[in-house]
Amino acid sequence: MHSTLWIKGTKSKSLEGKTVVLAVTGSIAAVRVVELARELIRNGANVYAVMSEAATRILHPDALHYATGHEVITDITGGVEHVGMCGLQGMADLLLIAPATANTISKIAMGIDDTPVTTFATTAIGSGVATIVVPAMHQSMYDHPAVNSNLEKLGSYGISLVGPRVEEGIAKIAPNDDIVLAVERELMGKKLAGKKIVLTSGATAEAIDPIRIITNRASGKTGQELAREAFRRGGDVTIIHRNELDADGINEVYAESAASMLDSCMEEIGRGCDVFISSAAISDYTLDSLGSKIKSGQKLILEMHPTEKILPQVRSNYPAIVTVGFKAETGVGEKELVGSATRMLEEYGLDMVVANDVMAGGMGTSENSIYILQDESSASHYSGSKRYLASIIMDRVEQILL
Repeated sequence: MHSTLWIKGTKSKSLEGKTVVLAVTGSIAAVRVVELARELIRNGANVYAVMSEAATRILHPDALHYATGHEVITDITGGVEHVGMCGLQGMADLLLIAPATANTISKIAMGIDDTPVTTFATTAIGSGVATIVVPAMHQSMYDHPAVNSNLEKLGSYGISLVGPRVEEGIAKIAPNDDIVLAVERELMGKKLAGKKIVLTSGATAEAIDPIRIITNRASGKTGQELAREAFRRGGDVTIIHRNELDADGINEVYAESAASMLDSCMEEIGRGCDVFISSAAISDYTLDSLGSKIKSGQKLILEMHPTEKILPQVRSNYPAIVTVGFKAETGVGEKELVGSATRMLEEYGLDMVVANDVMAGGMGTSENSIYILQDESSASHYSGSKRYLASIIMDRVEQILL
């Protein structure tokens, strides 16, 4: 076994059993694909690389041989590599063209195949193999009307586009995390396709004055992992928070206070929603903010009052949607934690509650220990990374939807 394959599946099994052909063209962004290949492998994929001649002048094929663990295709030979990989009975599940130059995009749109990459693209599109294109070029090239037209044409062929991120006068290749997420979405079955998922995440903050706030220790990692997992499964995802996820394809709504989060939730759900997940650590108390900064050095007494709860409002106005609540306690035993979650489940009429003792861990960490309840008779316990726990929670959501 090639030593690179030792990392296979070390991050997740999301792409286990899937074969991705990584096609590289002559953009300077080609230097990024060594790590991209390894990220795909870390998530379980088998990766094979094909390069245009222009790409080999930027990145040596040996680098991708190392990165993928397989010989790199730089020429179409009598072995008809494009057919064996992306033909009607080919071994590839997906063709990922990253980076894709303006030249290559235009050739693919017109059905021209004069490089190994464009030959693979023509074959994949003709065979119905899933294809993702990741553009990268100077902004002036990206803004050319013909390039825009050709990108639209690729979309009409059923090709997914990831990025680019336009900054510093360059249409830059999307981050590797966004590309991997798009590959996962394409290959994981899309069981949530056509479903809109709205979720809250992280801590809210209540203003004391224009400078100072009262907040809590929630990091938002759980909510962000839930958003990514719902997106991987084909969902139309909106995350409401005061953090920044910045993931291509996931809609973000900024909400700072408990009141603004409630308003945003009702607005988003009102546009149509199938699943609402309330994973944010929403402030239980707020106060009347002062209009100017409080002078330092003086004794300060704050009068606080309870915030309005989101879950009862959602459940009352939209009883048909799947609704998931989160319950956090501190320093309690299993019996008390499960009992508290059970009362929440019954009081709000929720479909599911996720509970954990945040004193034992979870806030700000990458791992957690949770209990999942769907009725008062049973509670299932899970521990692991927040990504793993997000997959368990979304498994449950899928079962409820079915």
